[in-house]
Amino acid sequence: MLKPPLPLDETARLLSLHSLRILDTPAEDRFDRITRMAKRFFDVEICLISLVDAQRQWFKSKQGLDACETDREISFCGHAILSEDVFVVNDASKDVRFADNPLVTAAPSIRFYAGCPIHGADGYRIGTLCLIDSRPRDFSASDNETLRDLTSLVEDELKVASQVTVDDLTQIANRRGFHQIANHMMSLCRRTGTDIELAFFDLDGFKEVNDSYGHAAGDELLRHFAKLLIKCFRTADVIGRLGGDEFVVLMAGSSGSSDLGIARLEEMAAAATCDIKQKLAWSVGRIQFDPTRHSTIESLVAEADSHMYDDKARKRKSGT
Repeated sequence: MLKPPLPLDETARLLSLHSLRILDTPAEDRFDRITRMAKRFFDVEICLISLVDAQRQWFKSKQGLDACETDREISFCGHAILSEDVFVVNDASKDVRFADNPLVTAAPSIRFYAGCPIHGADGYRIGTLCLIDSRPRDFSASDNETLRDLTSLVEDELKVASQVTVDDLTQIANRRGFHQIANHMMSLCRRTGTDIELAFFDLDGFKEVNDSYGHAAGDELLRHFAKLLIKCFRTADVIGRLGGDEFVVLMAGSSGSSDLGIARLEEMAAAATCDIKQKLAWSVGRIQFDPTRHSTIESLVAEADSHMYDDKARKRKSGT
């Protein structure tokens, strides 16, 4: 077994990793969403966000593996952070560097591994987004590019620690955070041919709630609606508050997701017992991504916004 050598910039690399204050923190859906997506895209048994510390690799997100960390000396990711290239092992049992590695000879019986370096804000390689399978596999140039795109999503999420991308009131992504994640997701789905749908919500009568019950009640209604969106849509969907009483949900990879999510939303909203929450109503515009019309997330949101106003006009005309 070949132990991974230390990078030449090891000291600075560790300082970069530790400055994030992310080691040993609880799982977060913003990272788990990416590993779930990668696991599904590549049809692998295991997908990890692995951060390479001084003596260990620790998993910020993990799909298909129970362990929280392993020794750095036996890690594949320790090798992957040595270069900017995606590190690929097609069959570890036939690779002299890994054939007698305990991660190969025993569970999880690694055969295939592909790891793309994750960079901190200052450019140091602090870990990897990696794919693992117990079957030997090939990894194409297109696969390589897709894994790099997904790794960019991880890096965007790491930037959240140093940028204001979360809405203070609702604790979901704000406009900047939503656009940052959604643009990368659109680029990925455009190349892989994955369907995307966006739903744009605007709360009906929100001004009247503020005027009648006060702004504290209005804030509570916004928080309540954000929590409903989280509960009613899939964990892989990107949910954001663009400002005021405008919310968006970006859904990738499954047609009809908005129908199911909105049906659950209507059911849960109707079950509210608080007077303020019973005032909750919304108009919604939905749009399917069309690469010939939507070059950016802004263009997709703008068209969904237009459909939302059509929905609001229909309600006013019908008196609902």
